Amino acid sequence: MPTELDHLPLPAAMLFDLDGTLVDTVETRIQAWLRALEEASLPTSREQLAPLIGLDGKRLATEVAAIAGQPIDEGRSEEIDHRSGELYEALNRSPRPLPGVRRLVEEIERREIKWAIATSSGKAQVATSVAALGLPSQPTIVDASHVKHAKPEPDLLLLAADQLGVAPGRCWYVGDSTWDMVSAVAAGMIAIGVIEGSAVDGGALVGAGAAAVVATLDELAEVLASR
Repeated sequence: MPTELDHLPLPAAMLFDLDGTLVDTVETRIQAWLRALEEASLPTSREQLAPLIGLDGKRLATEVAAIAGQPIDEGRSEEIDHRSGELYEALNRSPRPLPGVRRLVEEIERREIKWAIATSSGKAQVATSVAALGLPSQPTIVDASHVKHAKPEPDLLLLAADQLGVAPGRCWYVGDSTWDMVSAVAAGMIAIGVIEGSAVDGGALVGAGAAAVVATLDELAEVLASR
């Protein structure tokens, strides 16, 4: 069972996934991938695809191709990933923040906790979603363009912690996918799962390494406010 949030040491920094954690974009991301894979003659289902959301895009394409019995090389996986990104940008016109984002950011900054966004999304795909958050200033962002290997490898998270000047062990990583949890554990961070915008349930997040799972970001804000 996950540890209660009240019993976890307060972080010196909090890192966040973007899609499905701060903005309600997981279904849009799924639709983009379904279309891109269909175009690539690698049709799949939502049920098969949903647990893979949050994974590095090139690896996601490779996994789907392998399941279909049609192995692809790195160049082809990169093409499919790029096409998915194009489709996602076209679909992601009016993303909405998930409940509690602004309250949580205000609480983090009130407590002078450093924070950043660490996302496997490409740089071009991040701008619209970050703008939708309506934050007073641009947060620190580490995206897939900054590292060779995105999630589930820990590189994104470790780079974000380094940019904030905080040791990984003093960071919470907040995400909605199993890959977020795996990446956080690999980075030596405390993994916090959020269900509201996720394509998977709390049990899957716990199974992937979450130290705690919350229903919404509001719940996370309440914990910080009470400590």
